[in-house]
Amino acid sequence: MANSVSMSQSIAGRYAQAVFDIVKEDGGLDALAQQTEDLGAALHDSADLRALISSPIYTRDDQARAIGALAQKMGFSPVLANTLQLMSKNRRLFVLPQLVRQLQALIAAERGEVTADVTSAVALTDDQQARLRDTLAQKSGKKVKLNTRVDEALIGGMIVKLGSQMIDSSIRSKLASLQNAMKEVG
Repeated sequence: MANSVSMSQSIAGRYAQAVFDIVKEDGGLDALAQQTEDLGAALHDSADLRALISSPIYTRDDQARAIGALAQKMGFSPVLANTLQLMSKNRRLFVLPQLVRQLQALIAAERGEVTADVTSAVALTDDQQARLRDTLAQKSGKKVKLNTRVDEALIGGMIVKLGSQMIDSSIRSKLASLQNAMKEVG
């Protein structure tokens, strides 16, 4: 399993690097960033698209037609659209989620951005997100993009992951620590 994940990352990495290099040379990184976000959202939202890229029942031609129509409808640049067509012809569409992540990482690195994964007990307001973004930007020295989600099981507080660092200020973890301390005492 780990070997197939590594191979998928490698395949996606080569396609992502090629697209990134071509688009960067042409000065279209902002458009590529938006198109990559749109493609990621489409993959997340559409079970049909996920089935198309991963199911062996679709022929190369089926995949090529569908991905071509998708690229045209979403207004993808010729570089991205042609890359998706090439991936479909080579039966490599199954690495599309990894391609999106790799492109996002390359674009973020080029822009000096980092992404912080934030899990909170309740949805953060725009003001709270802005303050958290500013605090993390001061700490990291980079522009911070927040990837937020809600997990009511946290009871209160939040968990922030920024690179290899994790800050867990959730009430759930504090209660777990207290429970462990009580076990040690009694």
